[in-house]
Amino acid sequence: MSPLSHHGSPPELPEASRALTALLPGWLPAQRWFAGKDRPVDEVRPAGLTVLAGPDPLLVHAVVDVVQGDRTEPYQLLIGSRSGVPEVASAAVLGEGLYEASGDADLTAGLLDRMAAGGSVGPLRFAAEPDATLEPGLRSRPITAEQSNTSLVYGGQYILKLFRKLSAGTNKDLLLHRALQDAGCKHIARVVGSISGELHGEPATMGMLQEFLPDAVDGWAMATTSVRDLLAEPDQAAAEAGGDFAGESERLGAAVAEVHADLATALGTEPADGDELDRTVRAMTERLEQVSDVVPELAVYAPALREVFEAVRAHEAPISLQYIHGDLHLGQVLRTVNGWLLLDFEGEPAAPVAERHALRSPLRDVAGMLRSFDYAAHQRLVGQPENADVTRHAMEWARRNRAAFCAGYARAGGPVGDPQEHADLLRAFELDKAVYEVAYEHANRPDWLSVPLAAIARSTDGSE
Repeated sequence: MSPLSHHGSPPELPEASRALTALLPGWLPAQRWFAGKDRPVDEVRPAGLTVLAGPDPLLVHAVVDVVQGDRTEPYQLLIGSRSGVPEVASAAVLGEGLYEASGDADLTAGLLDRMAAGGSVGPLRFAAEPDATLEPGLRSRPITAEQSNTSLVYGGQYILKLFRKLSAGTNKDLLLHRALQDAGCKHIARVVGSISGELHGEPATMGMLQEFLPDAVDGWAMATTSVRDLLAEPDQAAAEAGGDFAGESERLGAAVAEVHADLATALGTEPADGDELDRTVRAMTERLEQVSDVVPELAVYAPALREVFEAVRAHEAPISLQYIHGDLHLGQVLRTVNGWLLLDFEGEPAAPVAERHALRSPLRDVAGMLRSFDYAAHQRLVGQPENADVTRHAMEWARRNRAAFCAGYARAGGPVGDPQEHADLLRAFELDKAVYEVAYEHANRPDWLSVPLAAIARSTDGSE
């Protein structure tokens, strides 16, 4: 076991450390936010334990290194212990009197209080943003839909995202939110506080506090409701359905364009060098080969996909690279009374940190959202008997909303102008995203594999 950093060491900490080493290898793989489900956990090494409250109830902030073969990755946990029965879900119970305490409203209330007051506990620093005054004393509740991280809502006023898988440096989500806030962006929720700490001696972001918008509606929920309403009236065209979403799609496209413009202003851009297209083609081709080796259903489309990717080398329009969202889809946007907001700027959770921070073409975000419209259109068809009329209706919805999104982006004057004027590059990015989706669905949701495969088939046979 590596040496422990026991800040404020009470007698319970060494025992807790030994218990975590024994209990976490079996507990972690069942957690939605744990990213290492592709292989067994060999060992868990506590790397830093900091007492935030105690002794009864006890709250320990834990950073642990999870060893899986030749891969070691750090995670953040809140460990609780109390003499009475904790009011948390049974899945949070670790054993030996310990539990994962993010669902313990009594203990997590202290996180907000510490940010409101400011200051440090061991390596952890709690702070409000310079222009924010926080209201302490609010109880929290976890957001159950969160996947790669854990979010806590405090009294309907704030939402704290606790980053589960950690990386050194300022987390991209916090970095981009601060930059956009300084640029006056109107399409994000305001950052009001943060928790930072250490990761093997280097600074790291542990949590980000933002204003919570209780009346906001998730973009995926709105889009799929529109699809449901359309499919319930099979004789109506998508433009005539009462739940037509195209107006919102157009406004969403404009919001994304404005965020891209604000990111370019705040953090700068750089022109792609002469080798950028070659690197892009190589990366897409390598992904295709890796996924084709695992998913035989994709292999039949590989020659056509390689042809699309190779065509990118001939792209003549100048390409500007900048910070982008990196994992944009309908589940990452909220509709408020004042317009659309973008969330979660971390980038693709499975991607290495360096890749998430790499400057990229804004067209990648556009491609991600276009793929999300395709998913929204088809989600009610997954697992259902094939019906040509229903499929045609769903595709009509997807085409209408994809076109509206691109029109909104072009109207707002995003960094790439009209995405449709970069058709070869946009098509390649969409298909590269679909190949990624094939890998994800094959590993996690086999019933959904038909969605990206069908999109690849339509694009490569010329029917789309």
